[in-house]
Amino acid sequence: MHRLIILNLGKGDLQNGFLNVTAQFWESEELTPMQFVGSLPANQNLNFLYQQWLLLYESLYANLAWRRTRNIHPEFEIDEDDSEVSHISHAEFAEVSQNLQIQLNRWLSTDSFLTIDRKLRTHLTPKDEIRLLIVAQDANILKLPWCLWDFLSDYPQAEIALSPPEYARSLKAVNQAKKKIKILSILGNSHGIDIVQDQKILKQLPDAEITFLIEPTLEQLNEKLWQAEWDILFFAGHSSSQGKGCMQINATDTFTIEQLKYGLRKAISHDLKLAIFNSCDGLGLAQDLADLHLPQVIVMREPVPDKVAQEFLKHFLAAFSGGKSLYLSVREAREKLQGLEVEFPCATWLPVICQNPAESPSSWWEWCGKKQPIQLLPNRRELRLILVSSLVSTLFIAGIRFLGLLSPIELFAFDMLMRIRMPEKPDDRLLIVTVTPEDIQAQDAEPRFGSLSDTTLSKVLQKLEQHQPVAIGLDIYRDYPSRKPELIQQLQSQRLIGICKRPDAKDDPTGTLPPPEIKESRLGFSDFVQDDDGIIRRHLLFMTPNTTSRCTAAYAFNTQLAFRYLYTQGIKPEFTPEGNIKLRQKVFSSIENRTGGYQSIDASGSQVLLNYRAMSDPQAIAQRVTLKDIFSNKVNPKAIQNRIVLIGIADLSAGDYWSTPYGAGSSHKIPGVLVHAHMLSQILSYVLDERPLLWVWSSFGELGWIASWALFGGFIAWRFHRLMIMGIVLLTSVIILSLTCFIFINYGGWIPLVAPAIALLLTNGAVVLVILSNNQYATTPSKQATV
Repeated sequence: MHRLIILNLGKGDLQNGFLNVTAQFWESEELTPMQFVGSLPANQNLNFLYQQWLLLYESLYANLAWRRTRNIHPEFEIDEDDSEVSHISHAEFAEVSQNLQIQLNRWLSTDSFLTIDRKLRTHLTPKDEIRLLIVAQDANILKLPWCLWDFLSDYPQAEIALSPPEYARSLKAVNQAKKKIKILSILGNSHGIDIVQDQKILKQLPDAEITFLIEPTLEQLNEKLWQAEWDILFFAGHSSSQGKGCMQINATDTFTIEQLKYGLRKAISHDLKLAIFNSCDGLGLAQDLADLHLPQVIVMREPVPDKVAQEFLKHFLAAFSGGKSLYLSVREAREKLQGLEVEFPCATWLPVICQNPAESPSSWWEWCGKKQPIQLLPNRRELRLILVSSLVSTLFIAGIRFLGLLSPIELFAFDMLMRIRMPEKPDDRLLIVTVTPEDIQAQDAEPRFGSLSDTTLSKVLQKLEQHQPVAIGLDIYRDYPSRKPELIQQLQSQRLIGICKRPDAKDDPTGTLPPPEIKESRLGFSDFVQDDDGIIRRHLLFMTPNTTSRCTAAYAFNTQLAFRYLYTQGIKPEFTPEGNIKLRQKVFSSIENRTGGYQSIDASGSQVLLNYRAMSDPQAIAQRVTLKDIFSNKVNPKAIQNRIVLIGIADLSAGDYWSTPYGAGSSHKIPGVLVHAHMLSQILSYVLDERPLLWVWSSFGELGWIASWALFGGFIAWRFHRLMIMGIVLLTSVIILSLTCFIFINYGGWIPLVAPAIALLLTNGAVVLVILSNNQYATTPSKQATV
């Protein structure tokens, strides 16, 4: 985020203090600023230390080639004999420099000023790009090395600029968009210094059209200022601010800003944006240019050696033309000078921005009509934070998922996705005959052991057989022999498939015998596999026969009916080497004990995930009729012919009602015969209609999917700093994740939803907390050293 702070010290000086200090804070250009008020006490010792430092600085650098104006006009000349101090050591200079830094920060940590400091920090984060403008009427206070303020150490993307107390916008002409940045480069008197290197650095700039004036006359310079629309004015050579800012443009001539004010005003009106004085002691020049309302000036606050000036220029132009803002470019170039401070102490103190607060700084890319590239990737430190946070989140989620702690909520999400799938048509290969309580009550007073008497069952089988169904599935327990010879013969029909129930150690240790009249080859077990919440989500196809069981059927009831139907299509069951059923080219691969959202389930037998036919009401799986409809001849014979007819009880009191992903309450449960219908339809649709079985990714595939969303959550935290925007992006991401899972489930893919969503939020929260903790550290006032 880009922040602007204008710290106005008002009237005052170090001898009397600053009684009315105000800080105006802009969170964005669209919002009005906040304002905080404080004060700063008198500190004559700070002024004394600065003067002592300046004296030692100039004496220490006296023998170096620097870019100060010498021997031009007596009023601007420095008497080096007066300023030079003999026997200056680096250790003595370093001690004074350190004391100056300590005293400056101690002064800025007084209670009367900390109220401003603390209020500002509550609105800032270390990631914010901050422009901090220091405004004061006393020019001497602006000469202090404000870059030493601990505030800049806590906010690595902040940079300080100096500003006059009065400022305004200049009147600008309407200019056409440019494709190249126009630079007027003035290379002045080079006696004793090397400015050829400055020229080489400028020539390397991209998208720039540079006009060089080498030791020009004042007339030539003035003429160039009037001729073209310049973006940058550059000067390298000797200069000074002693008395009044001046520059030496050739061996004999100097000029002041006043001597060029009309040409400069013309250039500023044609959008001159920046002046760079890569020369000594430029604060006086900047103050004179401020009266002309130039947006930005970069100067050296003190005399500067050649090497320092050239290195700063090189690093600044590389960063600025590379897309960084002007303020960050100056800070980066200034801090890179630290490598020279062994030879040139305090080199990082010298460069400074002088800003007109009425003007907003723009970028190199905007000057040449290009869009600034967006930072697509974080830096190494940020990337390390994101990677570590996402890795920890992924491993944590994988661990609790492995323990099965996420299974309930993952299965809940699976049920939700199953309910909202795109609807499918009922399966027209099936006809379901339900025996309702009314059908049971309407039977004659014939003795019966089950829900249907022999006479009723015989009658319904006769009605169905005459219309030639492919198969009839009797989903009714009959563990007793029939007393009617005609029913015995009907039960022995090859079309009829009966049921029995295998023992269950938990709920039914004995099981249920099959009808005596039906051969074992036409029997199927009626058992379902329920999850811990009682919902049927898995399809049991076959189990190893148990010869000691009351029910020795190897295949499920619905599997037997599917075999019967497919046999009429010329399709016979086969087995793969892995023991899976194969029908035509379709293999029913058994699930493992860890499949999708399932962890450590009993996957014995051959189980596949049950892909219920998608419809708003699971009871609409196929056409349904009642016994009464059959007996009253209300059923069209074509609804029976060449179809599979399932006969089952639809009576809540009978207990054969089951929970499905469509609902677990008593009002949502469906009869067992309809569950068999869904399973039967799944087999037929997979083999004949290319309708997919439900499938899942491998464990490594799911882990990678979770890790990807965890990583994405970290990138969201890195990219978006405002919590409201981040919340909207996170919500959108969860919606996209859910939509992706919805699309996959419509094509049979059950991919994780809950685990990646938690990983996304967990990583995002972790990265945000780290950023906030760093911010909290940054907002803690630094402890000041004592002398």
